[in-house]
Amino acid sequence: MINFFSKYKIFFYLINLTLIILYLFPGSLLGCIFLDNCKVQLQITSDFIISTNHFYAFSFITAFGYLTYFKSKKLTLVIYYLIFIAIVLEVLHIVIPERSFEFTDLFGNILGVLIIILINFIINKNEIFK
Repeated sequence: MINFFSKYKIFFYLINLTLIILYLFPGSLLGCIFLDNCKVQLQITSDFIISTNHFYAFSFITAFGYLTYFKSKKLTLVIYYLIFIAIVLEVLHIVIPERSFEFTDLFGNILGVLIIILINFIINKNEIFK
């Protein structure tokens, strides 16, 4: 399965592009499509301390990045990229109409990346899949 991801990196790039489009769209693109209201954000689960939607999105894309670049020397670069994009996309909400910067969203983004990094560290340290 890992060979599938590393062979077809285009999926990782398409997911990145989709995430960027969803983040930079003024208002809620998913709200426009599913609820016919561009001002309403879809909510998968209720927020706790962080934004769960943001946590899920960045956990998913980070896991996908790990599977894509599992045995590549570019994995560290991908991790830096994901942390960078997690911060920049949320900060850009300051200037995007109908969007607002929120620390809960930023923490959800960063925590989504960091949890997957931690899981990968534990797997590698304990040599679970070697």
